[in-house]
Amino acid sequence: MARKKQYNETEVIDKAMRLFWRNGYESTSVRMLEKEMGINQFSIYASFKNKEGVFLESIKLYNTQIKAITNTLEKSNNGVEGIKDYFFDFLDFSREGAIFKGCLVTNTVNEIKEDSSPVIMAALKRFSSNIRELFVRNLKQDDLRDEKEIEAQADYLMNALLGLSISSKVFKEEQLKGIIRITFLHL
Repeated sequence: MARKKQYNETEVIDKAMRLFWRNGYESTSVRMLEKEMGINQFSIYASFKNKEGVFLESIKLYNTQIKAITNTLEKSNNGVEGIKDYFFDFLDFSREGAIFKGCLVTNTVNEIKEDSSPVIMAALKRFSSNIRELFVRNLKQDDLRDEKEIEAQADYLMNALLGLSISSKVFKEEQLKGIIRITFLHL
């Protein structure tokens, strides 16, 4: 007879997600996950198969949590202003107390090699592609833009968002807000 789990999967994945967000995928060991999640290695392997499985579940949870701001962008009818609001909302989302953690996805992309885990890289690319598509939709709200310009500006905005994520770990809040304002100055 199978044993009943003595833990809530969402709660332990939330703890794992925060650990990956702080330490990175590569630097996080299964032992660290055990300690942070409060479950043993057997339970990790039984429920999630391996560290990669825990990380993929963490990305799903991250995607669910960031929906609080992506849904606002998705429903926005403000074009570029809606995207700008998303950038400011992202700063608030990525804050833990007084510290900005950046984006879990961006942090991970920066540390892993594309061939180290094709499954993880595919999940990260999917996440980024979904954000880019929201930028495209909002840019299309401006009738003065042609398709080619929209695509180029969506790429520019993704690059700016990735840069903001990294910069948020180094610069002060006022500097970050200034970066956002400059990003949108001539868009």
